[in-house]
Amino acid sequence: MDIQAYIQSGIIESYVLGLASAEEVTEIEELRKQYAGIEQAIMQFSILLEEQAMANVITPSAELKAKIIAAVQSESGKSHVSPLISQSDPVPPSESSSAVVRSISKWKFTAAASVILLVCSAVLNFYLYQKFDNKDKAYQALLTERNTLQASNQVYQTNMKQWQSAAEMMMDPVMAKVELKGAKGSNEVVQVLWNTNNKDVFVMTAKMPAPSKGKQYQLWALIDGKPVDAGVLDPNCKSICKMKNMPQADAFAITLEKEGGSVEPDLQALYVMGKV
Repeated sequence: MDIQAYIQSGIIESYVLGLASAEEVTEIEELRKQYAGIEQAIMQFSILLEEQAMANVITPSAELKAKIIAAVQSESGKSHVSPLISQSDPVPPSESSSAVVRSISKWKFTAAASVILLVCSAVLNFYLYQKFDNKDKAYQALLTERNTLQASNQVYQTNMKQWQSAAEMMMDPVMAKVELKGAKGSNEVVQVLWNTNNKDVFVMTAKMPAPSKGKQYQLWALIDGKPVDAGVLDPNCKSICKMKNMPQADAFAITLEKEGGSVEPDLQALYVMGKV
């Protein structure tokens, strides 16, 4: 059995993504026990998929969580607010206090009571404002954290859809799979998918290292020994990238060019190359 051809058929990606049929799942479960290469391919793609899914996940701040929990615990521990003045159990005034009260006029007593009520009202208003402000800040913090997690989930969903799309294309019989191997004996391997019907070209970029600053990868189609520009790879594309339509090609190659691409390939910067 040609293990390498079996791995490159796309069945591994379909199996990991849950797109394989019941018969294919049964087959690959048996083969992974017999062939270490198949088991290794399954593990490598699973790890790669997890790395891509978690690449943009943003961990909530521990300090933010601690503040929110402290605020909630503080508020839940306050079951009621003690009244400032009890109306059912008035404190009996001392003899000296009674003498003073009897000696002041009614309007002075009323003024003093108004001042006390004003101070109590101010204290109560400040307490209620602080309580509202703390709750509002906690709510805003939770809202920000929810939005952040929601954005991370959307990135994850997008990555999953891209990988599913890539797996489906790899299983499509009209897709020619071209393996580009590293130049100068390196172990780099990049896969190109070429639609033999409509001639669309796609590059799997997941295993490619990020280009250095001011540089950009560029795909070339070799036709009768001459390189033809097939487009530059978008640095934001992290799974499968659509390139220029190529009506014909004998081979494909990728070079590391200046940002924006070049008219002619820099053969000294040849990254990978493979025949169709």
